Amino acid sequence: MTPESQTDILISGGGIAGLTAAAAFGSAGFSVQCVDPAPPITERDSAGADLRTTAFLQPARTLLDEAGLWDRLAPHAAPLEIMRIIDAGGDRPEARMVKEFVAAEISDAPFGWNLPNWLLRREMVARLQEMENVDLRLGTATTGLLTRTKEAVVSLSDGSRSSARLVIAADGRNSPMRAAAGIGAHTTRYGQKALAFAVTHPIPHENVSTEVHRSGGPFTLVPLPDFEGKPSSAVVWMERAPRAEALSCMDVAEFESEMTARSTGLFGPLTLASRRTLWPIISQSAERLYGERLALVAEAAHVVPPIGAQGLNMSLGDMRTLLDLAKATPGDLGSRAMLETYHRKRFAEVKLRVKGIDMLNRASMVSARPLRDARAFGLNALYALSPVRKTLMQMGLGVR
Repeated sequence: MTPESQTDILISGGGIAGLTAAAAFGSAGFSVQCVDPAPPITERDSAGADLRTTAFLQPARTLLDEAGLWDRLAPHAAPLEIMRIIDAGGDRPEARMVKEFVAAEISDAPFGWNLPNWLLRREMVARLQEMENVDLRLGTATTGLLTRTKEAVVSLSDGSRSSARLVIAADGRNSPMRAAAGIGAHTTRYGQKALAFAVTHPIPHENVSTEVHRSGGPFTLVPLPDFEGKPSSAVVWMERAPRAEALSCMDVAEFESEMTARSTGLFGPLTLASRRTLWPIISQSAERLYGERLALVAEAAHVVPPIGAQGLNMSLGDMRTLLDLAKATPGDLGSRAMLETYHRKRFAEVKLRVKGIDMLNRASMVSARPLRDARAFGLNALYALSPVRKTLMQMGLGVR
């Protein structure tokens, strides 16, 4: 007979979103099984390490606290005190407009805290391994889903099956659980790719996150703790695909010259301090956020370009809503009523944010000079009005 285990919640996906969900629901007292086909790479210089970073915005900290994760993460986090936007859309790649959004205008806390993805995986796995009610099965994939009124049965690649009251699909933009439930998704492709890497620089970042806009997409520098005694930042450089691919293959000296120019020389000469990794850029929205005994979260539910630290923080908004519903009526876990409420609370906001980030990305891609001038004029007009500026900052944090 096929071995079968029982759990309150099965989480398909052991990325940052899935691991966070496992810690949050496990800390709330639910029995949790978390599976992912790939064991996590938890060392910076290992082949395949995720060199992107994640900025956890203010609302995320409460969830990380409840999940028992924040104390582990805080010593490694770089605070984000200021969000700086530079328009370099003139004839030369130089800063012609600089606007700074300062967290102190709306809060006593930073906008958020930035951490490397490989380190997040290391600390999250360590937390889950100490939790008796969490069964972490990394290296095991979900292969099938059968749902009933009272439970879902998930087939796993090791030949076993798991019975759960609720399945959480945190298994990415090509979610096998979403596909198994027959839920479609609308995808927008931009013809862009993003380079992700780390740099060092002689001028300190002073906890300022910077987006430089010219054409092709933003060039974003996000603070990291010092590396080998030098100020360090994580970079996400979005460009149209042919340009991004050419940049990824350049020799180091030429690449350093190109990225220093693209940064407008803000922090002095940039020195590459990691491998370069390349990621496709899309927007995607699931047709609905639930199926029978199934909730879609994170990239299984929505994908956005990496602008304004919205991606994972939208995902944590999913977790927050789902966790609150589960804790309010534990006996209703995974019921149709619970999942319909989850969909209703999240779907409209998710669609609005996906559309908003789509518009920002298209604006950042423009290459025609008149359109770049219009973008700069719009930024200046929004920034000049204090109530509008503060509202934009609050919206960026996810405050209604």
